[in-house]
Amino acid sequence: MMDYSSVPDWRGQLRRNQSRTRWVIIVFVLIYAMVGLLLDVLFYSQTYPEASPSSLFQALLSLQLFPFATSILIILSLVSLWVTYALYDKIMLFGTEYKEITPKTAKNLSETQLYNVVEELKLAAGLQFVPRVFLIDADYMNAFASGYSDKSAMVAITRGLVEKLDRDELQAVMAHELSHIRHMDIKLTLTASVLSNLILMVVDMLFYSVLYGRDERDRKGGQGLVVIIMLLRFLLPLITLLLMLYLSRLREYMADAGCVELMRDNSPLAKALMKIDQDHQTNKENYRQQYARTAHEDVRRAAYIYDPIQAGIEPVTSLSGIFSTHPSIKERLKALGVLPSSH
Repeated sequence: MMDYSSVPDWRGQLRRNQSRTRWVIIVFVLIYAMVGLLLDVLFYSQTYPEASPSSLFQALLSLQLFPFATSILIILSLVSLWVTYALYDKIMLFGTEYKEITPKTAKNLSETQLYNVVEELKLAAGLQFVPRVFLIDADYMNAFASGYSDKSAMVAITRGLVEKLDRDELQAVMAHELSHIRHMDIKLTLTASVLSNLILMVVDMLFYSVLYGRDERDRKGGQGLVVIIMLLRFLLPLITLLLMLYLSRLREYMADAGCVELMRDNSPLAKALMKIDQDHQTNKENYRQQYARTAHEDVRRAAYIYDPIQAGIEPVTSLSGIFSTHPSIKERLKALGVLPSSH
C-alpha cells in the first residue's frame, strides 16, 4: 500500500515509467513475432506435410525457410506503434460522442470552469503545456488522461462527472489526471492498452483459422501445434491482464498521491471517488447498457479513474473483463487516509 503521508517521488516514477514503456514495447513485439512463427509453421505445414512442427520451427529460426508471417507481424507491430502515437486522441475517444473544450468553444459556465480548472492545475503541476480538454457526452461519471508526451497530453471527462461534482471535487479529479501526465504513465498505458488489444485480435484470427483447418492438420501430425495455439488463445488474455494489473494499480496510487500533493488536501479526491462509486452502484443497469453500447471501452478501461467492473458492470467481453485493473475504492480511500463509513 502506498503511503500518502510523504510526497511521492514522481521524478523517480517518471524514469521507471519510461523504462517500463520500453519493456512493454519489447514484450509485445516478441509476442507478435511468436504468433507470426506459429502462422509460418501453419503455412509451411501445407507445403511440407511430411515435416514436423519442431523441424519447421528450427528451419524458420535458422532462416532456411523465410518467415513471411513473422516479418509481416513484426512490421505490423511497429506500424501499430506509429499509428498509436499519431492518432492517440482518436483511438482513445473512438466510439464516444465528444467535443473539445477551449476558451472559444465553451458554451456555458460548467465548460468554462472545466477548462479553467485544467489551466490552473497545469501551473501547479509544473507542466509546460495545457492538456487538450475533451468533454464526453455520457451520463456515467468517469475521466481519463492520455498521450505520449507533455505536449501531446489530453484529458477527457464525461458530462455526468462535470454535472455531479462540485468545483473542489472536479479539481481533484483533474489533479489526478494531470498527475498521470506528470508521471508520464499515460504513454505506458496507451502503449500497453492498444498493443494488447491488437495482439488479442490477431490471436483470435489465428485461433479460428486453426479451428476451421483442424482436421486437415491433425491428419498431417500437427496436433501439438493446434494445442499450443488453443492454449495461447486462452492464456494470452491472462498474460495481458496481469501486465495491465501490474501497470494500472501502481499508477492509480501514484496519481492519487500526486493529486493530494497538488491540492494539499486529501478530502476532495476522497469525496469524488465515493461519489463516482456510489453513482455507478445506483445506476448499475443503466450504465451497463451505456458502456456496452460505447465502442472501444477495452482500450479506455485501464486509463479511467474508475473501473466500472468494480460496480459489477462488465462493458468488455474478453476474459480480462473478470478482473479490475484498478485498486478497489476502499483500498484507495485507505491509502488517502480516509476511513470509509459505507464501503
